[in-house]
Amino acid sequence: MDFENILSDLKNKIYKPLYLFYGEESYFIDELTNYIQKNVLTEGEKSFNQTVVYGKDVSPVDVIEMSKRYPMMANLQVVIVKEAQDLKNFKLFESYVENPVKSTILVFSFKQTKTLDKRLKVNSLIVKNGVVFESKRLYEKSIYPWITESLKKESLTIHPEAQRLFYESIGSDLSRLANEIRKLAITQKPGTQIQKDDIAFNIGVNRDFNVFELQKALGEKDKLKVYKILDHFGKDPKSNPLIGTVIRLFDYFSKLIMVHTLEDKSKNNIAATVGVNPYFVDEYVRAVKNYPLPKLINIVSYLRDADLKLKGVGANSPGDADIAKELIYKILH
Repeated sequence: MDFENILSDLKNKIYKPLYLFYGEESYFIDELTNYIQKNVLTEGEKSFNQTVVYGKDVSPVDVIEMSKRYPMMANLQVVIVKEAQDLKNFKLFESYVENPVKSTILVFSFKQTKTLDKRLKVNSLIVKNGVVFESKRLYEKSIYPWITESLKKESLTIHPEAQRLFYESIGSDLSRLANEIRKLAITQKPGTQIQKDDIAFNIGVNRDFNVFELQKALGEKDKLKVYKILDHFGKDPKSNPLIGTVIRLFDYFSKLIMVHTLEDKSKNNIAATVGVNPYFVDEYVRAVKNYPLPKLINIVSYLRDADLKLKGVGANSPGDADIAKELIYKILH
């Protein structure tokens, strides 16, 4: 089951006796776990019928004993094991999950657990008798629509440029993004379209001097703007670490190579293949005209070299400022 289906069932009070959440993206795991913790039982029922423990503090025997209790003055009891990856001998749950107590909702909340061995009997039994959810990490291509949908739930929309600045300011941490979306929902009226100025004001980022403006200026070969942004970054290296800029530019120029190699260069195909909002496709097309394919391949090589230098590979590596100047010069000339 996916996140939305599980959450929908929970909201409709369709419960299973077993839940196992795992995966690289902690946000969805926390959302589901917290929903169960906050909403399945009433406040009056929780004191006797809800137990929250951490994997490092309990054994499977402890959790099984808790789960076999019957609820007091309620129809259900909830047992939540957070940080369940720290549980020892998880196989010992086999006998319980094969025949779980129907009046208990037992939740295993794993963190940063990439895979689940479904060949193990205990895991296959949870799949059979409960709900198993893998929380996969979202990448840039998927995060943009996630931001749009999250704002839509708050009756807000966002301009593509504001959305890109928002993502650039926060990164791919969904928990931080969700927190900032909640802040925007408080400060903006329902029906508002979020603009770049709103992001700059609320998030505290410069709308004109950021890595997306840098890549756009590089794509257009606007040397004056490029060096203005580079100078701004150099004055505040903590807020604009060069390693982060190199990573973003590597992604950008790699996408330009993809555009170059596409046979179908229609706007929709470029947007879908490269993973950008159609609003920005013209920007990519203009950049491709300014950079022949051999030059782009060289630029990717320059960015790899800069990345190695920033990681201290090689003797007498220059400082960040010198690395940045050399890199930008090579890109533009």
